[in-house]
Amino acid sequence: MIIYRSSVPPQLPFEQTGPLQVPPLLRELQAQGAVHKIRTRVGDDAWLVTGYDEVRQLLDDARLGRSHPCPETAARSNESALFGGPLGNYATEQADHVRMRSLLQPHFTPGRMRAFRPRVEALTAELLDQLAHQDQPADLVTALALPLPILVICELLGVPYEDRARFRTWTQAAADVLDRTRSEQGLGELFQYGKELVAHKHRAPGDDVISRLCATEGVGDDEIAMLSMALLFAGHETTVVQIGLGALLLLSHPDQWQAMAESPDRIPDAVEEILRAPGKGGGGIPRYARTDFDIGGVTIQAGDLVMLDNGAANHDPAVFPDPDRFDIPRRAASHLTFGHGARYCIGAPLARIELQVALAQLVQRFPTMRLAVPVEELTVRSEVLTGGLVNLPVAW
Repeated sequence: MIIYRSSVPPQLPFEQTGPLQVPPLLRELQAQGAVHKIRTRVGDDAWLVTGYDEVRQLLDDARLGRSHPCPETAARSNESALFGGPLGNYATEQADHVRMRSLLQPHFTPGRMRAFRPRVEALTAELLDQLAHQDQPADLVTALALPLPILVICELLGVPYEDRARFRTWTQAAADVLDRTRSEQGLGELFQYGKELVAHKHRAPGDDVISRLCATEGVGDDEIAMLSMALLFAGHETTVVQIGLGALLLLSHPDQWQAMAESPDRIPDAVEEILRAPGKGGGGIPRYARTDFDIGGVTIQAGDLVMLDNGAANHDPAVFPDPDRFDIPRRAASHLTFGHGARYCIGAPLARIELQVALAQLVQRFPTMRLAVPVEELTVRSEVLTGGLVNLPVAW
């Protein structure tokens, strides 16, 4: 291995050799330690944390936050208005976060999500019925990975599915990591759409999350619009990516595809390994230091941008032996894909159910499915925050 020793900090995003591989430079950095001085996509200085123990600790550390006392001069990770720079009020961030979770958590409990599972199964079956009648090769992203999470989050939130082309355009724009103007415009359009939905729910409430938030005392319409649109974004963008990459991981390992087809009880473990395994090179979760502190042999100063690379942590060989090997019997549930601690992803139970149902039905319905192009020809969406495959041609 060539050890990285340049005096110039490496810059994100790190180049990947394929959609599933850990970037070679990231692997070199990991071999040297857990914390590294880097430059972000926009050229700002930051710290990249790659060790599992360090990432896990800092994910639940009050010395880090999403806000900054001087947001106009803070380092940025990218040009997205959504996650590229500081968010929230520095003085009230922790209280605001507690309030946000208290409002949303009751709607996404494991029990509530389990009760919704039959509906996810029915939606998946309908999509796979349609796929079975398509010409081959077919694109699994447009046939399953994209529509299923949108259908699911629309039903839960009470968002009209027929509006999907509109809000998908806005969420994609908001997630643009290269063009801040486009990102800001997309975010603004999405918020305006959220306000229109809230007004409609006041007039004609339904059995959905937005309607229940509208009936919650002490919650203003703008806050409901902001929270519901954040859920709409997070509730489908990341799951679209995971279903696509999960299918690719299994299809590029036919023996494990076959193992799942023969033993459906392996699905839950397979999903945890699918959540852990993809290689990433974008830097992970941005946080800002609220005070000076030491970690991994370096001193982080107040105001510094700290990138918590949960993808790198999921490939820490000290925790996951032979981490680059995709292995569905692996005990991978300790991965950090959903975060850890007080900021653990509220939507994790829903995402797990969608992945379990989608992949279980796909394998059982299409046991002979195969990739229709070499893995090397697949393209990852590098211009948006969540990444993911542009398409996934398959045949059966």
